[in-house]
Amino acid sequence: MLRLRLLTWDVKDTLLRLRQPVGESYAAEARAHGVRVQPEALGQSFREAYGAQSQRFPNYGQGRGLSSRQWWLHVVEQTFRLSGVHEDRVLTLMAENLYRDFCNACNWEVLPGAVETLSRCRQRGFRMGVVSNFDNRLENILCQCNLRHHFEFVLTSEDAGFAKPDRRIFEKALCLGGVPPEQAAHVGDNYTRDYRAARAVGMHSFLLRAVGQDKEPEVPPKHVLPTLDHLLALIERG
Repeated sequence: MLRLRLLTWDVKDTLLRLRQPVGESYAAEARAHGVRVQPEALGQSFREAYGAQSQRFPNYGQGRGLSSRQWWLHVVEQTFRLSGVHEDRVLTLMAENLYRDFCNACNWEVLPGAVETLSRCRQRGFRMGVVSNFDNRLENILCQCNLRHHFEFVLTSEDAGFAKPDRRIFEKALCLGGVPPEQAAHVGDNYTRDYRAARAVGMHSFLLRAVGQDKEPEVPPKHVLPTLDHLLALIERG
């Protein structure tokens, strides 16, 4: 059995996922203002706008004079512009509404097995925290989805000033948890940002990977979670 005291968790697509594709949510907001845009087009435009903004201002504009709110408002407005919507007044209103709406449970759902697994981990006496590439809305989202009480701390990349896979965000989490890396494990769905990055600082880690997903050859089967329900069994096996 692994001698663990602290479990850290990724959030998006590990504990929570969007209820519907981003393009669907943006199209619904547009319809409320009498604007018709295809969800597929908005989805593609969002990926372009998000990618360009992330490259120009990494980690929600940290250290670049932007707040994460300003960062996101630009992404949303640019998404609609790329899809052919150019009226400034409507763009501003839609961006404000969507920024607010993605902060509550109407747009997020808890993944199967998450509540049960978190509860069982707490019952076993593990200390737990969140390590997520997210902005400062995450605390409220976790509260809205009734998950916040499971964690001693929520460390976002905006708060830390560093985004996964930067080792410094994991080092900060270990300080918050008060444990050495060999007594901690991270759970996430991304090979580079979660699995490999946590191991680079000496932590254990588990990769959540649904059946049918591509397999990274470096990940031993005992580190792979087909579902969150498998976590405690893998910890006990060591």
